[in-house]
Formats: sequence, C-alpha cells, structure tokens
Amino acid sequence: MDFKSVIRSIPDYPKPGIMFRDITTLLGDARAFRAAVDQLVQPWAGMKIDKVAGLEARGFILGGAVAHQLSVGFVPIRKKGKLPHTVIGEEYQLEYGTDRVEIHVDAIEKGEKVLLVDDLIATGGTAFAGIKLLERAGANVIGCSFVIDLPEIGGAEKLRALGKPVTALVAFEGH
Repeated sequence: MDFKSVIRSIPDYPKPGIMFRDITTLLGDARAFRAAVDQLVQPWAGMKIDKVAGLEARGFILGGAVAHQLSVGFVPIRKKGKLPHTVIGEEYQLEYGTDRVEIHVDAIEKGEKVLLVDDLIATGGTAFAGIKLLERAGANVIGCSFVIDLPEIGGAEKLRALGKPVTALVAFEGH
C-alpha cells in the first residue's frame, strides 16, 4: 500500500512554513485504514503485549484499532483535565511553555507490556512524555508505532535514544 498517496498534505497549516500531514483521508479509505492497522500491528506479532496506549487524539483511533487487532486493552493518554477519575500526569515542553498528558491511576498494572501508538512523530515531545508517564505508572513500554515519521525533525531518534524501538509506515521529508 502506498500510504503517501492516501495522506493529504496541507501547506501552511497550522502556520506558514508547515506542511501538515492529514491522515483523515487515510482513515476514510477502508482499504488504506485496514492496511495501516495491519502494518502497525505486524512488527509486534508474536510478542506479549498487555495494552496499547494511544496519544490524543488521532492516536485514539489508530491505537484502539491496533488494540482490537491484538485483543488487548486500550489506554487513552489525554491532555490535562480531560479524564474524569484520579490521574497521574507528565509535563513536557512546547515551543512556548509547557503542556501535560495524563492517564487514570488505575490504567496500568505494574509490569504490563505496553505499545505506544500515534499518527505522527515529529519532535517526539508528546510521545516522550507519554513513555515517561506510562513507565511511572509501572508499564514496560516495548515500542512505539506511528503512521508518519518526519525524520528531519528527530523525534523518532529521541525515542530510540530511550531504548524504545520505533516503527513508522511512511516518512515525509521536511516539516
């Protein structure tokens, strides 16, 4: 499957000079969506995985489908203030200021093997925070899967430096 052909590129969004990679077109194409989920699962086939964690928001769609395919539970990693129960969180740096991701305190049992899923890896800041959060909760993050990697930005390498295997279905040059 040529995933680049089903991912829409939108220039100058959300600001001038950025080329936004929109996976809603991939999600809307039944064959492409199925192929993407199958290929996100494939590197982990045969491994013991207890849960899939997805980063808000497109990671929920992909991660939920991957969890279904693996017959395991799903953990949503949400932005601050979105979860209704007791949470633990991890702050991370943005270009200007900080943000925070959270999970419920009872989302992970100590020692569970967790796969982190999202649509895109750019700077790696949110994924890095997600890994740290899951590990503080007791998880063993076995790897990270993305549809898109922007290798020039370096996020995947940042996660690999943590010792996490990273897979992506397609790479786009530039920002």
